[in-house]
Amino acid sequence: MNNMKPLKTLGVAACFVAAAMTASQAAARTANQTKFPIVFAHGMAGFDDILGYDYWGDDYGTYVLDACDKFLEVNCNGGINDNQRSYVSQVTPFESSEVRGHQLANNIESYMATSGTSYVNIVSHSQGGIDSRKAARLLRERKGYRVVKTHVSVSSPHRGSPVAKYILDHYANRVTETLANYFGNIVYNNGNDAIAGAKQLVFNDYDPNDGVTTGMKAFNQKYPVSSTYMEHSASLMTAQDGSGVNPALWLLSELIYDIDGDGYCYEDCNNDGAAGQGDGNPNERDDDGLVGINSQQQGYRLQYYECFGCLDYVWERTELGYVSDINHPNSTQATSSTYVINQDHLDVIGVGPDTFDEMEFYAAITDYIADRGH
Repeated sequence: MNNMKPLKTLGVAACFVAAAMTASQAAARTANQTKFPIVFAHGMAGFDDILGYDYWGDDYGTYVLDACDKFLEVNCNGGINDNQRSYVSQVTPFESSEVRGHQLANNIESYMATSGTSYVNIVSHSQGGIDSRKAARLLRERKGYRVVKTHVSVSSPHRGSPVAKYILDHYANRVTETLANYFGNIVYNNGNDAIAGAKQLVFNDYDPNDGVTTGMKAFNQKYPVSSTYMEHSASLMTAQDGSGVNPALWLLSELIYDIDGDGYCYEDCNNDGAAGQGDGNPNERDDDGLVGINSQQQGYRLQYYECFGCLDYVWERTELGYVSDINHPNSTQATSSTYVINQDHLDVIGVGPDTFDEMEFYAAITDYIADRGH
């Protein structure tokens, strides 16, 4: 994908700054180029932006895989190979993953036709991680072979989000209005169904009497973490507590609902909307403001390491095991904070204010996928 900005006229001072940045970037290697393109799959409320910020950008709106392939280019990611290919998918911001996953599959198939690629990798955030599993299955069925090589989900509620159920329970007649307070008027655009989107993110079928089976439990059974559809699956997990949390998420936890997201149970034993249960203490780093750590792992857990002066790293950690039965992780996978990134749900995409370096984060993910040969 080429998201280059026009090269602006630079003064003498700006040229020195650009040269210094180029020298600094040269000291650290760029991420290896992936063999197959990376497709980005956004979460709920996303499209090309979220809350006025570029979804797949840094806090200044620069696309995270925008390589510095122009002379003295400044608004770019110096950690990305000039030839890296990527594609940003856009689906309906508020809808079920049955709908959004179908749209994602269509988008990927169209991109494959125009780009000439036969395979893709997917990097997803939040609900995008759920959509990706349906898309992978549809692509396998349509093409007759496994299209998706590596899928990395970031902060995804694979086993539900208590916030979604709380909104449905307490704001049943004004779900759309409530979500609009957080995400803006985009929720009122044609094609959006905020109630369907919220029901998707509850573990059990929210209303067994409405004639439609919803929820993550049934969805996970239909669209599992399976090598039949995706060659490899992995997760980057997030959790944060205290003053560092995004102001909107902090107010949510303080005034509306604070997730207790690190207790184990076979399914949703406390009926909070997510598989597992709390450990009795919601006031700790057990969620990222919207998703508990007991909901986020699919496949292997990944570790993110920030390296000063060099390219950041993403490692696959196998000691916690591989989550293939997405509805039933073991107790350690559901409760351990090992390798959980100390960031909230919005820090890892282009929503500020924060000090998180989205450019280095996605360069490290790109390098991890490339090192797998994908």
